[in-house]
Amino acid sequence: MQKRALIVGVSGQDGTYLAKLLLDKGYEVIGTSRDAQVTRFENLARLGIDSKVKLESMSPTDFRSVVEVLSKWMPDEVYNLSGQSSVALSFKQPVDALNSVLNATVTLLECIRFLGKPIRLYNAGSSECFGDVASGRASEATPFHPRSPYAAAKAAAHWMVANYREGYGLHACTGILFNHESPLRPERFVTKKIAVAVARIAAGKQRKLSLGNMSIKRDWGWAPEYVEAMWRMLQQESPTDLVIATGKLSTLEEFVAAAFATAGLDWREHVEKDPTLERPTDLKGFAGDARRAAQVLDWMPRIVMPDIARVMVEAELPEPKKKTAKV
Repeated sequence: MQKRALIVGVSGQDGTYLAKLLLDKGYEVIGTSRDAQVTRFENLARLGIDSKVKLESMSPTDFRSVVEVLSKWMPDEVYNLSGQSSVALSFKQPVDALNSVLNATVTLLECIRFLGKPIRLYNAGSSECFGDVASGRASEATPFHPRSPYAAAKAAAHWMVANYREGYGLHACTGILFNHESPLRPERFVTKKIAVAVARIAAGKQRKLSLGNMSIKRDWGWAPEYVEAMWRMLQQESPTDLVIATGKLSTLEEFVAAAFATAGLDWREHVEKDPTLERPTDLKGFAGDARRAAQVLDWMPRIVMPDIARVMVEAELPEPKKKTAKV
């Protein structure tokens, strides 16, 4: 029988790529946003799947709203990808971070428990939960030490999922995802900000790019590969939380250099430092240890930085400068 999946937060980068993956696998896909009547599903249209995804309005923090949608569709799988996704924004809106991440996750868990159906839940976790890791790579055994409202909310949601799995027997798991990028990223993310600025500078439409701390390091992966890991996690008979990462670390300066080099530019001539763009607490950076995901899921990342930076810039360049950019 055809499987049915519900993607909470289908309009975002991960939701869009996941929807395409599931459609390609023969799933019936239902996507939600808080108001599907007014939301512009531009990412779905960009991948040519906007007419293939069934859309529903649903507030993830409203029990009745969630129960109604789950009861209507009775999905086999639910992917919780909604909520505030910006670390920087969470410092300005900490209450919204807690509500949209933690409360929404608990509401989904409780609705699934209330219905008593064999619905499998994937929850989007974050490497930000680890805080700063002094040495080595972060694995599933690394303690959490969140250093932002976003990370604190994600950590709390992670443990609620674990408690519902252990206490109520739900098939629920969390993917502890490290940074993963693509041309579908919104411009509030620094990687997309850089890619857009490079294209504008190359076209003579912008002179300078302002950035904060360029010494930070991140483990950057490719979003379409990471949604494959999400799907594989829900195919396991025994749900378990897993780190999803490349294991390779790059500085923001290295990302910037690769991005500008794509357009044949020297980043040092166009980038200026702006201390006001630095976060109150910014992680120095560490890589993820995804060896367990490789063992359990048979999943391995193939695309890493600087190819990610190159493809993101090429997606912003006008024709005929585009070469290999794919979304």
